[in-house]
Amino acid sequence: MTAIEIPTLVRQRATHNGAAGSAWLDALPSVVDDLSDRWGLTIGDAFAGGTAGYVVAAIDANGRDCVLKVAMPLDIDERETFARSVLAHHLAAGRGCAALLAHADEVPAMLLERLGPNLADLGFTVAQILDAIADTLPTFWRPLDDDVELRTGAEQAQWLARYIATTWEALGRPCDRRVIDRAVELCDRRADAYSLERSVLVHGDAHGWNTLAAGDGTFKFVDVEGLRSEPAHDLAVPMREYNEPLLDGDTARLVRARADRLAARCDVDAEAVWEWGFIERVSTGLANVRDFDDGDGAMFLEVAGRCL
Repeated sequence: MTAIEIPTLVRQRATHNGAAGSAWLDALPSVVDDLSDRWGLTIGDAFAGGTAGYVVAAIDANGRDCVLKVAMPLDIDERETFARSVLAHHLAAGRGCAALLAHADEVPAMLLERLGPNLADLGFTVAQILDAIADTLPTFWRPLDDDVELRTGAEQAQWLARYIATTWEALGRPCDRRVIDRAVELCDRRADAYSLERSVLVHGDAHGWNTLAAGDGTFKFVDVEGLRSEPAHDLAVPMREYNEPLLDGDTARLVRARADRLAARCDVDAEAVWEWGFIERVSTGLANVRDFDDGDGAMFLEVAGRCL
């Protein structure tokens, strides 16, 4: 059995999630061996940036550079997210995101086109990262036929409202109730604002570590979640990240300025961007408090509290 090096945050997430995470860790070496045999892969070094699965460089039997991603599905929602990601990759067909070369639903795992470094590794400033994400997202967005079965923005907002409320309680209420009440209120607003006619295929997790060089100064995304929603929804993730500069000054004003900047580059409504960003900041902050030891979760929630 191949010995594999599991990145720290991946191991933390697995061990913080009880029996399901431990079972995933135990099975991972044999899973990687089986997939290597199935797809004719030579396995290289793991990538350290992810948290929700094991991602490793590989070379296939034809000498093509690729990436093996073994997801860590801790519950039924995360298995559904994997299925949506596969569908979104098929719909995008390599435009705006890494091309999907193969997938194994039962594992679940994907074999993907290998891209270059991400925006952080390229040494981009926060402003440059935000602009690059905003400029790349329209290359991924595309209209969808009515019969394409993807979770809608309204359904995602409703799911996030439940997640935020229940996780806050389960964690012993790690932030002011007003933050949670505001996030749930905004989930209701975005659910009510959903329109099938204005919806497109959106990425769902478009941050700088998921935005990779694709050559000729262009970028593509990885870790596609896949939703049918308004374009403003996809700007929620760059809104929620990079909290340090937001805490170094008038946080509420700086968050509004970020929403305005992203909205202007993508020609969408700045208020919708701000609202989705608040929701994502709270849900991600709670998830990080639950899963990781680095203190970032508290920073997400602090920014949200200053925006009330």
